[in-house]
Amino acid sequence: MKLATFKVGQEQLVGALEGDELVVLDVPNMRALFEMGAPVQEFAQRAKTTRRFALKDVKLRAPIIPKKIFHTAGNYAEHAHEGDRSNWVAAIKPWIVFFQNVDAIIGPDDPIIYPEHLTKELDYEIELCVVLGRSGKHFSEAEAKDYIGGYVIFNDITARDIQRREMESANFSFSKSIDTFCPFGPWIVTADEIPDPYNLNIELRVNGEKRQVSNTSHMSVTLPQLLSKFSPAGFSAGDILTTGTVSGVAAFSANPQAWYLKPGDVIEAEIEKIGMLRNRVISWEEGHGAPAPAFQKF
Repeated sequence: MKLATFKVGQEQLVGALEGDELVVLDVPNMRALFEMGAPVQEFAQRAKTTRRFALKDVKLRAPIIPKKIFHTAGNYAEHAHEGDRSNWVAAIKPWIVFFQNVDAIIGPDDPIIYPEHLTKELDYEIELCVVLGRSGKHFSEAEAKDYIGGYVIFNDITARDIQRREMESANFSFSKSIDTFCPFGPWIVTADEIPDPYNLNIELRVNGEKRQVSNTSHMSVTLPQLLSKFSPAGFSAGDILTTGTVSGVAAFSANPQAWYLKPGDVIEAEIEKIGMLRNRVISWEEGHGAPAPAFQKF
């Protein structure tokens, strides 16, 4: 089942995608649906109403606003290898984790606002994410599968110049947490529709040009390992756990300056069996109606 959050006029609704239509669910928001219990698709089925809207007539929003985003990284060796080849400031090792800024979340077709006063090196990173189907903590790898409620696409927008300086002190977060840097979407696909998450094609394009092309089979850890490892922090139903990116980012390319994002670029992040998340990069002035402030070095 594909579950979406969308707007029609002034109403924001939750729906289940059926063909080219969204069936409205009788829930206040997506997180409330996930908090009803697992498996989420059974509760969604019971919550269906008679209201329907054509997908073309609605505005999709970020499918869920979680309490927490567990941002993990270093889970694809191919990304670590490209970092080593480019002499990145620090090794990209497995088991990186930090909390992401939920206020930076945007949805499909929402603009990514380029903060010209903060960065000159804006990059992309496509990631498969797990949406937690239930709350829990201190659970084993064997139990972890029961906590996977669904999957969603994430484009981890990163200010590489800020990240480079942060990583010199072995700590980074701000470079990925700036406003509009967390696009999620286009919807959540429930776990029953993806019985094997380790064989999904991944592709990210900028203006139609393929940049990241890989497969989740290249992941060096399993989802249960990630979920169990970080479960002592405590998961809430509807939380998101990211799983790291694949090779092909701009920063580690042969010509980073040519590949870094700029206003006007359109990014399409696609994962097999989930869909495509599209966002356009716009200038600070287009997004805020005023020129960017003076440059501030972090």
